Amino acid sequence: MSTPTVETRQFATETKQILEMFAKWLYRDKEIFLKELISNASDANDKLKTLALENEQLFGDDPDLKVWVMFDKAKKTVTVRDNGIGMNYDEVVSHLGTIARSGTKQFLEQMTAANADAGKGNLIGQFGVGFYSAFVVADRVEVRTRRADAASADGVVWVSNGHDNYEIVKSDIAQRGTEIIMYMKDDAAEFLEEWRLRKVITTYSDHIAFPIVMFVEKEIEADTENQDAENKDAEPKKEIVEEVVNQAKALWTMSKKDIADEQYQAFYKHISHDFNKPLTWVHNRVEGKYDYTSLLFIPSEAPFDLWHRDHKRGLKLYVQRVFIMDDAEQLLPTYMRFVKGIVDSNDLPLNVSREVLQSSEATEHIKASCVKRILGVLEHMAANDKEKYQSFWNTFGAVMKEGPGEDFANKDRVSKLLRFASTSGDGANQDRSLEDYVAGMQEKQDKIYYLVAENYQAAKSSPHLELFKKRGIEVLLLTERVDEWLVSRLTNFDGKDLISVTRGDVDLGDLGLSDEDKAEYEENKQAFEDVLKRVEEALDGQVKTVRVTERLTDSPACVVADEDDMSTNLKRMLKDAGQAVPDSKPILELNPKHPLVERLKSESSDEHFSVICQVLLGQAVLAEGGALDNPAEFVQKVNKLLLS
Repeated sequence: MSTPTVETRQFATETKQILEMFAKWLYRDKEIFLKELISNASDANDKLKTLALENEQLFGDDPDLKVWVMFDKAKKTVTVRDNGIGMNYDEVVSHLGTIARSGTKQFLEQMTAANADAGKGNLIGQFGVGFYSAFVVADRVEVRTRRADAASADGVVWVSNGHDNYEIVKSDIAQRGTEIIMYMKDDAAEFLEEWRLRKVITTYSDHIAFPIVMFVEKEIEADTENQDAENKDAEPKKEIVEEVVNQAKALWTMSKKDIADEQYQAFYKHISHDFNKPLTWVHNRVEGKYDYTSLLFIPSEAPFDLWHRDHKRGLKLYVQRVFIMDDAEQLLPTYMRFVKGIVDSNDLPLNVSREVLQSSEATEHIKASCVKRILGVLEHMAANDKEKYQSFWNTFGAVMKEGPGEDFANKDRVSKLLRFASTSGDGANQDRSLEDYVAGMQEKQDKIYYLVAENYQAAKSSPHLELFKKRGIEVLLLTERVDEWLVSRLTNFDGKDLISVTRGDVDLGDLGLSDEDKAEYEENKQAFEDVLKRVEEALDGQVKTVRVTERLTDSPACVVADEDDMSTNLKRMLKDAGQAVPDSKPILELNPKHPLVERLKSESSDEHFSVICQVLLGQAVLAEGGALDNPAEFVQKVNKLLLS
């Protein structure tokens, strides 16, 4: 029989960059390598347990799933082994030679930034590159693995020193599962001590549902009654035995009163690959028509891929404490994709699929219950710990704004949790609720006013706010991409319509113009009737119409979207995204009290009149956050006006 050929392969570029970074940078918490590898081993056992639901033969004669942690001082090795699903040749190349998960670029960028601040360096796990943390403590790593459904001759050995390449060869491996042998660096010798490994396991992995076993030396109790006098003073005999180090009990099955906060936090870090503590959590047991347990966490920081289209979301699903699937997205709505946790149901079949979940009555019940639990936690936080809720909103507020349009059943509850910047607020900070707005409304005010802009600076400086500032009417300032979508779904709150200050006519109701102001407005309309027609001719094809404004007090002009037309901000967003934009023209409103507009009445030169009109329109578009079709031409007209 010929000897299998050892193949040398190059690491993928991204993997090479990560390994180089690990080699140069001493990780602040080296011990996390063990947490990551134990977590991977637990996942491998979970996967085998799930597959064995349909094929018990995968267990063979070894049904007891475990994770082993071993050390050898003489060889300077630490080994982590599992008897889970294992890997075949192609899977080894895919998982250990490349990083298939998206977001590698972001990982590298954030890891580089974290290098300057060791306190933010705990990024390995959440980017799906936990295996490579072995090279933080080892200068050589050997992986021996065989998939559960493969013959012993189809085992694979993978070896690397963490530099440019790795060696891989097929090998005869009797035991299914994966064994990772790390040849420790001199500065990682501390992990060759039993107490050190034990401490890491109990700190990070005590909640793992599989036994984590160490081989320890134990004294054999002597039979003192039958022991002769000559042997009584002899050294006690010792033997090596297996000892389970962790509790090996699913945390969520325990009573809440028996679980310490530190245990909840450790479990969260395990399932989320996040080294930060969760902001809060809710643990609930439901009995009745449907019997299930949920343990839901709200993170304190957003995952790096929260806005990626392929972002994995959802909860870990267990059925009767058997792991079924990661990222069961059917258990939470999209706007709660930041929530991490598990659901363990007794009412779903063990072979449940994503398709079955989609149409299951039990799933809908569990989903509705989880949503209510999360909303309840957020409501309690918003009412009783405003600083903590503000921290949550600053991190996940933009995601929560998707809620009113997605979750009609809870639209009112979600709406009360929304926060915005405001003309009455403290700068750009989004800390004003709709309830706060309504409570602060003027006596005769019956509408909620808002303005959507590209950023806070553009919003607070918008000419559309001038009349509202003069009348002391609060306006919400919406500056996130999701806000256009939000206000298209959230059109009413507490019986009051949400009205954009940049669309249509200004309707302030009883708070609007006084009788004296109205008389002056009508007078200006008549006085400027001929001027407006002349401006429309000068701007033919660029505007829908031109009219005297009610909303401006200081600026010369502004552009307004007609009631049924798309806003300037939305057009800009669609263009930036490469989308087609409907052809619609804005309404130009002129302030008759402004000197530049007054000049139009006495301007006899058609050329100069046209220049003034073009400048007024261009200024209004820029003030609205829009873009000019020909900026260079606009600059020329401004210069010409300055020199005239």
